[in-house]
Amino acid sequence: MQGMGGSLSNHNSLIVAAFHSALRHQIIVVALLLAVAIPAWAATVGAGRSLALAGGRRSGSLEHPARRLLRIGFGLLWILDGVLQVQSGMVLGMPTLVVQPAAVGSPGWVVRLVNDGLSVWNRHPVPAATAVVWIQVGIGVLLLVSPRGQLSQLAGVASVAWGVLVWVFGEAFGGIFGPGSSWLFGAPGAVLLYCGAGVLVALPERAWIGRQVGRVVLAVMGLFFLGMAVLQAWPGRGFWQGQTNPKAVAGSLTSMMQSMAQTPQPGALASLLHSFASFDAAHGWGVNLFVVAVLAFLGAAFLSGRPDLVRAGVVVAVVFCLAVWVVVQDLGFLGGVGTDPGSMIPMLLIIGAGYLGLVHQPVLAAAEMEDGAAVAAPVPGARPHQAPSGTPGLAHAGVTRALGVAAALGAFGVLLVGAVPMAFATVNTRTDAILAEGVNGQPQPSDSPAPAFSLVDQRGTPVSLSSFRGRTIALTFLDPVCTTDCPVIAQEFLQADTRLGAAATRKTAFIAIVANPIYRDVSFVQAFDRQERLDTTPNWYFLTGSLSQLTGEWNAYGVQVQTLDAGAMVAHSNNAFVIDADGRLRDSLAFDPGPDSATSASLATLLDQVMRAAMRT
Repeated sequence: MQGMGGSLSNHNSLIVAAFHSALRHQIIVVALLLAVAIPAWAATVGAGRSLALAGGRRSGSLEHPARRLLRIGFGLLWILDGVLQVQSGMVLGMPTLVVQPAAVGSPGWVVRLVNDGLSVWNRHPVPAATAVVWIQVGIGVLLLVSPRGQLSQLAGVASVAWGVLVWVFGEAFGGIFGPGSSWLFGAPGAVLLYCGAGVLVALPERAWIGRQVGRVVLAVMGLFFLGMAVLQAWPGRGFWQGQTNPKAVAGSLTSMMQSMAQTPQPGALASLLHSFASFDAAHGWGVNLFVVAVLAFLGAAFLSGRPDLVRAGVVVAVVFCLAVWVVVQDLGFLGGVGTDPGSMIPMLLIIGAGYLGLVHQPVLAAAEMEDGAAVAAPVPGARPHQAPSGTPGLAHAGVTRALGVAAALGAFGVLLVGAVPMAFATVNTRTDAILAEGVNGQPQPSDSPAPAFSLVDQRGTPVSLSSFRGRTIALTFLDPVCTTDCPVIAQEFLQADTRLGAAATRKTAFIAIVANPIYRDVSFVQAFDRQERLDTTPNWYFLTGSLSQLTGEWNAYGVQVQTLDAGAMVAHSNNAFVIDADGRLRDSLAFDPGPDSATSASLATLLDQVMRAAMRT
């Protein structure tokens, strides 16, 4: 029946259109900010080279290559992740297809924490979805345009802060508290690697002098791989069996690959996944033994700290991680709701940075630090640079710093384009009206006399449409013995009344007409009011009358009422009507509460907006 059983598809055209419209408006601001950041960054690079050639004391090329790898690599990854958030399925699919599945099987406190975090997204899907796009793009650009100094360290801190939020609320702690956690499937969460890279970028530049950072990074990765090897080898977790019996339950790895092969993707990649899934089903024990052995080797190689073993470990890690990225993680970002390329690429960047930190020492390794920037110490056997007379080098350095600040501020502005709306959404407890519109369609404007009615209210007092002249009316039809949609709609009417405020009580009326041909006595109306705590609301009216009177009102307002088999319940269309103070019908709204609490709460926001518009005109 029209108006009943509404649903909200992940590709709801109205909400997706609103999402893309918001992005188009915001990208104008972002383009202006990038028009400042990118040229300023390019000028900074050019100025730094000119200063170095001129023999100035400060050089723009002192960043350690390991740090540069992390900064540029993760800067590009953050931008890619932001771009992936533009996919149409993200605005509504993020909670149901990405976040909630990540928390499945986790302890109750993890699920509750994740759901609490999702409440912002569920109430404000469009602002939340656009905010994530620009926060991640902003962090990525900030990393790319800030090679050195405190602004570069700030980019690392921003990466850590946002990464922790995503790891907790977006990845449910990377699934480490759930069953089947495995390095193959991305444990302990790809974004945790982003956090680690952010910590390394945020280190003072002096920390990169020497090999200590490289040793620590490799040691941590070594311990991590050994831990993952133990977890992968642990009996009873489903990784040692494939599926030799067609009727048997597939092993965890086989199931994962079979599931990933169903993701929309190029046929060649799907075929590769199917083939490897079949191989694992037949040789699950051997595949898992190989995985455990490789993980254990990587752990031992990186813990050794010996350049030759570390080098061999890096080669093995590159080959193995890329293979897992393709045949197990399926590149990570396919299917329309992929949020990142998975854990393998960021892991390789961390490993690469550790290796470079261990074996690569720049010519300027003996530098001393001055005001947070490296100043080259004399290199044995090299001719010291002679600074030119006067102070053009210092002036040039000042210009370079100013350009660097301008580039970073432009990138930080992009981040704020997302962070500011997200902050407002977090403190706004009212669900956006667009959810109700997504389920029911937008209100249908009208300007015609409202059909008159003459009924009795919950007190038995005769009332008519004319008796409400001078008041703006919200009118709906409810079944007083309904236990599903009707109580929800009544509460949304009550919430809309609360939002309008006490000052509007005498100017508004919230009216329901009975939509049940059997249970229409005043006693049923009164019982419904008591149950829904409406009996103390002064501008609430629940009207009833004879069957012929009610039938006339149903027909006049186009409301369908049907008694189902054996009198089990009454089905009726859920509609609301807004009537202005002159008795004219202003808007008709389909008023189905929708599939969840977020869409039902959105009804109050929508009704509040429509009534305010009617009161203003």
